[in-house]
Amino acid sequence: MGSVLRPSITSYRDLFVTYLKPQWLRVMLMAVLLLTSIGLQLVNPQILRYFIDTVTSGGNLNPLLLAGAIFVAISLVNQAISVWATYVSENVAWTATNQLRTDLVAHCLGLDMAFHKARTAGELIERIDGDVDTLSNFFSQSVIHLLGNGILIVGIIVLLFSIDWRVGLAMGSFALLTLVGLTHLRGYALGFWTADRQKDAEFFGFLGEQLAGTEDVRANGASSYVMQRFYLFIRQWLPLRRKADLSGYSMWMTMLLVFAIGNVLGLALGAYLWSTRSITLGTVYLIFYYINLLNDPIDNIRVQLQQLQQAGAGIERVKELFQFQPTINDGNGQMLPQGALAVAFCDVSFGYNHDDTILHHLSFDLQPGKVLGVLGRTGSGKTTLARLILRLYDVQEGEVCIGGRSVQALKLADLRQHIGMVTQDVQLFHASVRDNLTLFNRAISDSHILEALDDLGLSPWYRSLPEGLDTELGSDGEGLSAGEAQLLAFTRVFLTNPGLVILDEASSRLDPATEQLIERAVSKLLAGRTGIVIAHRLATIQRADDIMVLENGRIIEHGERAALATDPASRFYHLLQTGLEEVRA
Repeated sequence: MGSVLRPSITSYRDLFVTYLKPQWLRVMLMAVLLLTSIGLQLVNPQILRYFIDTVTSGGNLNPLLLAGAIFVAISLVNQAISVWATYVSENVAWTATNQLRTDLVAHCLGLDMAFHKARTAGELIERIDGDVDTLSNFFSQSVIHLLGNGILIVGIIVLLFSIDWRVGLAMGSFALLTLVGLTHLRGYALGFWTADRQKDAEFFGFLGEQLAGTEDVRANGASSYVMQRFYLFIRQWLPLRRKADLSGYSMWMTMLLVFAIGNVLGLALGAYLWSTRSITLGTVYLIFYYINLLNDPIDNIRVQLQQLQQAGAGIERVKELFQFQPTINDGNGQMLPQGALAVAFCDVSFGYNHDDTILHHLSFDLQPGKVLGVLGRTGSGKTTLARLILRLYDVQEGEVCIGGRSVQALKLADLRQHIGMVTQDVQLFHASVRDNLTLFNRAISDSHILEALDDLGLSPWYRSLPEGLDTELGSDGEGLSAGEAQLLAFTRVFLTNPGLVILDEASSRLDPATEQLIERAVSKLLAGRTGIVIAHRLATIQRADDIMVLENGRIIEHGERAALATDPASRFYHLLQTGLEEVRA
C-alpha cells in the first residue's frame, strides 16, 4: 500500500524549494534562531554542573550567584528566541500555503470542463484547502526542525563522548537505533494517512453537494436517503481513520518505551562511573540532564515524522492534482476582429465520451449580424453546440470556426471575450451588484455600468436598489427573482461588448411582465451582433433570421425563419402551430 503512495524525496524537495525559495531570508532567519536555541540548550547544563560541583566542594557563594544569574538569563533568552522563531515559522507557513492554494485554484480554473464535471465542488475545496493545510507544518517546521533536532542530537552525543567514551557510545547507539525504528514506522503509516485524506475529500464533496441541494432534498422527501449515505460514508471512513491514528499512537507508545530504556541506561552508566570515582556528582547530573535532553529532539523528530506522514499524503494528492493537464490549450495567437462574428460548423461530431456521440456531422453557416434560432427536444444537443463554440470542449471530428478562424487557433481569452452567453441558471456571487455585473473587473467604471443599464431599459430596476451598485447580493443571488438575475446576466454580457451573443433558454422561467423587460434587453443586446438563440418560447424565437431544428444530435431542418414559418411541410411550421410545446418533450 505504501510503496505506491509513498512520495519520493524529490516530491518533498521540489515543493519545499518552490514555495520557500522566495522566502529564503526568513527561512535563513528561522534556521539561525533554531541553531542559537540549540547552542543555548547545550550550554545551560554545563552551568548546572559547575553549580553542583562548586556546592559539593564547598566553594564561595559569589560564583554560585553569578552562575545562577547566567543560567536564568540564558533560559529567558532561549524562551524569547523560541517565541521569535515560532512567529517567523508561522509567517513562512502561511505565505507558502497561501501561494500553493493560489496556484492550485489557478490550475483548476484552467482545467477542462470534463475534469470539473467528474468532481464535486466539495472534493476540490478539500483538495485545495484541506490537503494544503496539512502542509503548513511541513513548510514552517518539519524540515528545519528535523535538521535542527538532528544537530541537537549530534551535539549531545559529542558532549557525552567528551565526558566518557562509554556514555557517548551507549547513548549514540541508542539514538541511532531509535531513529531507524521511527523511520520504519513512518513508512508503515503513510499509506493509511493517504487513504484517510482521500476519504476525507470524498466525504466533503458529498456533504457540499447535499447541502447545496437542501431545498430539493427536503421538498422531495429524500432526507432519509441522504442521511443513510451520510452514515455509510462515516462507517467507511472510521476504519481508515482508526488505522491512521493507531499508526500515530504506535509511534508515541514506542517512544515512551524507548525513553524509559534510555533513562535507565543513562542512570545506570552515571551511577557506575560515579561509584568508580571516574566522574563528579555534577557530571552525573549532567549526564542525566543530557539524556533527558536527548529524549526531546528524538520525540520532536517523532512528531515531525508523524506530521510528515500527513504532509506526505497531502503532497501526493496535491501532486496528483497538478498532474491533471488541460487538453484544451491556447491556439497560435490569432485574434478575432471587432464587431459581429460569423459562425461555421464544418462536419462536426462530438461526444462527452468517445463511445457516446451527441452531435453527428453538423454543418451550417451563420453570417455576421444574423440571428439563429435553435430548437430541439431536451438532449438533442443544443447546449452542447454552445459549449463547442465557447471551446469548453473540443470536437472529435470536423471544425468550428468563429469570424473565419478555427476556434482551436484562437487564444482562449480572446475567444471568450468576443462571445457573451446567458443561460437560465445565472451564477451570482455574494458580492455587490457592481462586482456581479463586472465580474470583479475594476477597470469598468460606474458610469459605463449605468450607461449599459440605461441602454437596456433597466434604469427603473436600478433605482429600486436600496444602495445602488453597492447593494450586496446574498449567496447565489439570494433575494433576487429569476427575472432580476437574468437582468444582471444581460447587463454583464452587454458590458463586455461581444461580437457573438448566445442565449441558452435565457427567458424560459420568466413571468410575462419581466419577459417584456427582458425582450427589450435582448433586442438591444442583439443589435449589430450575431446571435444564437436556444429557446422554447415563441416570443424569443420570432427575432431569429434563420431556424435550425436538432433531433438526436442531427440537423433535421435549417433555413430562413420566414420561409419555414409559411411552409406547411416544415417542422418549424408544425411547431408554431403547437406553440413549440413539442420541443419540451
